[in-house]
Amino acid sequence: MNEDKRKKIWNKVQLIGDEIQSVLKPSPFHSRGRNAYAHIALSIKEKYGCSYKDIPDDQYEEVILFLEHLRKNPN
Repeated sequence: MNEDKRKKIWNKVQLIGDEIQSVLKPSPFHSRGRNAYAHIALSIKEKYGCSYKDIPDDQYEEVILFLEHLRKNPN
């Protein structure tokens, strides 16, 4: 993905991460609380099979829609 789109996606990850941090369910594996940014990055990697940085430019809008889905369904 080109640099401009990567930056836009990362900004969106940060905004959504800040929003969902307080609603992520506790986990016994994360004694100090879960990291919302890592949660989102892992969700992207699970869905697309790669980091958001490696997703093709033509899937940018799809990634944005997926991030909105994560905002509404954080867990």
